[in-house]
Amino acid sequence: MRAWAVVENGKPLQEIELPTPEPTGTQVLLEVTHCGVCHSDLHIWEGYYDVGGGQKMSLKDRGVTLPLAMGHEIVGRVVKLGPDATGVKPGDLRIVFPWVGCGTCEACRSDEDNMCLNQRSLGVYQNGGYGTHVIAPHPRHLVDPGALDPAIAATYACSGITVYSAIQKVMPLPPDEPIVLVGAGGLGMNAIAVLRAVEHRNIIVVDISETKRQAALKEGATQVVDGNGPDVAKRIMAAAGGPVLAVVDLVNGTETAKFAFGALRKGGRLVQVGLFGGELMLPLPLMAIRALTVRGSYVGSPKELRALVKLAQDGKLPPIPVATVPQSQANDALMRLRAGQVTGRLVLKAEAA
Repeated sequence: MRAWAVVENGKPLQEIELPTPEPTGTQVLLEVTHCGVCHSDLHIWEGYYDVGGGQKMSLKDRGVTLPLAMGHEIVGRVVKLGPDATGVKPGDLRIVFPWVGCGTCEACRSDEDNMCLNQRSLGVYQNGGYGTHVIAPHPRHLVDPGALDPAIAATYACSGITVYSAIQKVMPLPPDEPIVLVGAGGLGMNAIAVLRAVEHRNIIVVDISETKRQAALKEGATQVVDGNGPDVAKRIMAAAGGPVLAVVDLVNGTETAKFAFGALRKGGRLVQVGLFGGELMLPLPLMAIRALTVRGSYVGSPKELRALVKLAQDGKLPPIPVATVPQSQANDALMRLRAGQVTGRLVLKAEAA
């Protein structure tokens, strides 16, 4: 198999040859047709997360080894099944759930693989969709996209289920209660789509880019807020008519966390999703006095992916802006994302797909 891989952190991706995996047990081998380019790929490419205070968390220390074909928003065509795999056949097109774990712990057995303590995520701890082939551990990690555009369906495996899972953590809320989304990139566009699918009517989007703010309005945001400079929390509250009950921070950097927290009302919930990095200092007495909640949300589960795909198949989930580029241009796509030049999602497409 060919792969466009991280060979050295911070250096251009290289096209390399790797052994094509042979499926064993319940594994399924798929030929990749589409793979989204996600902002978290940039952190893997860099080799670290910024954890604040001038400290970096090395991904090598967390078990990420090079060379690595990144990519976790994968749609592929089944090529071969392990001897114990059932339920799919060669030629089937499937969305691949990438956040796989050990397969045997309580979390994995409960269809919550993303909460496994021994993650084996595709595109992170093992080769993913920046290669021509990928291995799914079990057929239950494969979801039939049906008639959905496979380029859009690929985004559901990360940006889709990530925002779907995060939004579930602030629901239920009345349809006209403001929900604030910080960030109008691929995650933000999918979050607007999910909120519209569940018939939420008051969606406020914060972004530093005027172009992305206008794109958010086009996709269905009720209002947008300029995320540049000071007093962003005040601008959010002005747009919302007061402090808010729910903020989903899809950027999750030091500055966004500060203004997101500052915009909360009593009983408010801040859900932190993005991996931009930094730290948040919390006023501990206010946490209790105002009954505030700050919590993280890590991607999503196989059952959430199935639920999200059903929303899309039922016609309730508006498609996000997606542009496809040849898989061989993976490095250029990643650099465009790094430069902030992407509205919606870039999706790598196999030349034969």
